[in-house]
Amino acid sequence: MAVKIKLKRLGKIRSPHYRIVVADSRTRRDGRAIEELGLYHPVQNPSRIEVDSERVQYWLGVGAQPTEPVMAILKVTGDWQKFKGLPAPPPMKVAEPKPDKRALFEAAAKESGGEPRGEAITPKKKAEKKTDAEPQAASAEG
Repeated sequence: MAVKIKLKRLGKIRSPHYRIVVADSRTRRDGRAIEELGLYHPVQNPSRIEVDSERVQYWLGVGAQPTEPVMAILKVTGDWQKFKGLPAPPPMKVAEPKPDKRALFEAAAKESGGEPRGEAITPKKKAEKKTDAEPQAASAEG
């Protein structure tokens, strides 16, 4: 049985993400997999790549053949060079951690002093006073 390490496509139209899986070479692209080895999200900037290095080394060692896209991913992560005994590649780019939304909100609240100010606040509408003409018209009719 020929075993391949390939990409299994998930996600909606125009927003794909993939799982790196080990599967029989005869199965469909999104068919049954023997084992999942990692994730690949190409739409994010920089691309999100997570690979279980130990399991990849095992499967490469027992003869699993990576497809071309998977081989490119393994070269980026350094797993292919580790398997072949080559020098490691430069480190991958990692996305900056997103700032905590609660901390940003609290900082903005402290900065404003807790008091609303400026043109962003519209004044409340005042209730219109009834004119004296209305009661007189009502009494004349009755």
